[in-house]
Amino acid sequence: MNSGSGALEVVADVERCRGYGMCADICPEVYTLDEQGFVKVVGPVPAGLEAAAREGAEACPEGALQVREVSS
Repeated sequence: MNSGSGALEVVADVERCRGYGMCADICPEVYTLDEQGFVKVVGPVPAGLEAAAREGAEACPEGALQVREVSS
């Protein structure tokens, strides 16, 4: 992943999500769970939460989350 200064976004593969909720435990500002307990991404990663968003994605046992840089 490029470590430039662009904003970050999270892409969730909802088909792979099994509802462990580890992402939401680590970074609830970016990851929430829907009514069934599956991941829902709140929006772009807010400034200052980049590391927590990456940690939340890396904690997913199913690999359902990717954090990527977007050009502005």
